[in-house]
Amino acid sequence: MAELHDLTALEQWRLLQKGEVGVLELTEHYLARIERLNPSLGAFHEVTADRARARAREVEATVPRTTTLWGLPFGDKDLVRRRGVRTTFGSRVFEQFVPEESDEIAEVLDEAGGVSLGKTATPEFGLPSYTENLVAPPARNPYDTDLGPGGSSGGAAVAVAAGLLPFAPGSDGGGSIRIPAAATGLVGLKPTRGLIPASSGIGTLAGLGVGGPLARTVADAALLLDGMIAPSGGAPRHHFSLRAPSNVEGPYLGAAIRGEGRFQIGVLLDSPWQLDYEITLDPEVRETFEQTVELLAELGHGLETLSLLPSPEYGPAFRTIWQAGAAMLPVDDTNEHLLEPLTLWLMHRGRELPATALMDALQKLSAFERSVIAQFSSFDAVLTPTLAMPPRPIGWFDPADAELNFAQQVQYTPFTSFVNVSGLPAITLPVGATPAVGSAAGGLPIGMQLIGRPGGEATLFAVGRQLERGLQWYDVHPPAFSA
Repeated sequence: MAELHDLTALEQWRLLQKGEVGVLELTEHYLARIERLNPSLGAFHEVTADRARARAREVEATVPRTTTLWGLPFGDKDLVRRRGVRTTFGSRVFEQFVPEESDEIAEVLDEAGGVSLGKTATPEFGLPSYTENLVAPPARNPYDTDLGPGGSSGGAAVAVAAGLLPFAPGSDGGGSIRIPAAATGLVGLKPTRGLIPASSGIGTLAGLGVGGPLARTVADAALLLDGMIAPSGGAPRHHFSLRAPSNVEGPYLGAAIRGEGRFQIGVLLDSPWQLDYEITLDPEVRETFEQTVELLAELGHGLETLSLLPSPEYGPAFRTIWQAGAAMLPVDDTNEHLLEPLTLWLMHRGRELPATALMDALQKLSAFERSVIAQFSSFDAVLTPTLAMPPRPIGWFDPADAELNFAQQVQYTPFTSFVNVSGLPAITLPVGATPAVGSAAGGLPIGMQLIGRPGGEATLFAVGRQLERGLQWYDVHPPAFSA
C-alpha cells in the first residue's frame, strides 16, 4: 500500500482538496520521516515541528482552499529569513541569528497555503555549488551518502529526493537549483529573470539570483512555480515595470500536464568557461546526452547542433561579479575569522575591486546576455548537460585553496552559470543514470538541461513532460525513500 510520500505533490494536493487527507495528518507524516532520516542525510539545518503543527491547524481552519499550495509541506532554504526561526545562512557568523522579520518569498509561500517544516541546508551564504559548511553536518546524497548533493539548494534536493518533502523552493544564482536537482534525480527549474515577483533577480547584482522549484515530477515543479508566482491564484503582484513575458495560457501546471508540442531544439556542448578552464565531460554524461538527443528526435522535435561564440571576457567578468557579491556580506574584521576560506577569499577580492572593474564586468555580462539570446533565437529550447560529472564525493572540493576550489566548481558545473547571466529559463531533467555498481540497485542520477526563450517556461515543461512519459523517472528513488 502506498504511503503519502509515495504520491506526487499534485496527488497529495488533490487528496487534501477532497478532504481524504488532513493538513495536520500530512504534516505529521513528513515530520516523522524527517525525525527518522534527517540525522543521516543532513537535509535540514532546523526543523520547526511545533510551529509546523500549529501552522497546519491554522491552514485547515482559516486559509482558503483556493490558494495554490493549500496544505502542502515545504522547507525554507536557510538563506531565507522566517520570523522567529533560526536562520544561519550556512555560516558560523549567523549561527544563532533569529530574524524579527520574514523575507517576502516566505510570506508568499504562506499566502499560497503552504506549511513550512523548517530550514533546508545550504553552504555558506549560498556561494558554493556544494552543500558543506561549518554550521552543521554536510548534506548527503540519498543515492550514496558518501557523495554530496551539489548546491547551493542541496538540503532542499536531499529532502525531496528522500521523501522528506513533496517539493521544495530553492534559489539559483549560478546553478544552485539545477545542480542539486541533477545530482539527486529531480526536476529543477530556474525561471526567467523577473518571473517570480518575490524572487525575481531584478534589483540584485547582475540579476543573477532567482527563486524556483525542485520536485520529483514536471507537474509538481510547475505547481510550486505557480504558487511562487501567484499564491492566491490571481494575477502576479509585480514590483518592477521590467518583468518576464507572462504565460498567455495561464498557470504553468496545464502545460506540464498536457506535455504537447513539437519544437526546434539546439544541441550544445560548449561552455563559456572553456577558454579559462579545462572542461572535460564524463563519458557517462556524454552518453546520456547523446541518448537524450536521440529520444528528442524520436518524439518528433527538430534538432540542430550549435556552438557558442567564443567569449574570452565571460570568465573574468563572472568572477568579478561573484567576488563583488561576497564583498557585500555583513561581516567585518571582528568576525571574519568565522568565515570559511572560499568565502573569505571571495569577500576580500571583492572589497579590493575598484568601481571601474565592477562597472566593466557588468557591461561585459550584459553584452554576453544579448549575444546568447541572439544566438539561441532560432530555437525553442537548447539542450546541454546540466553537470559535467556525476555527483562528487563529500570533501572533494578543496577546503583551503580557494582558487583551486573555484576551478573545481567551474569544472563540475560549466553549463549553468551562463544561463543566470543571460536571464533565461532552464530546467534540469533526470533522464539518465550511471551504471549500477556491485550490489547497488541503480546508479547515480544524470540530468540534462533545457534552456528556453525569455518567458519560455511552458515549452520547457511541455518537453520535460514528454520525456517524463517515456522514461518514468518518478518511479526511481534512492534507498532512503523507502525507509
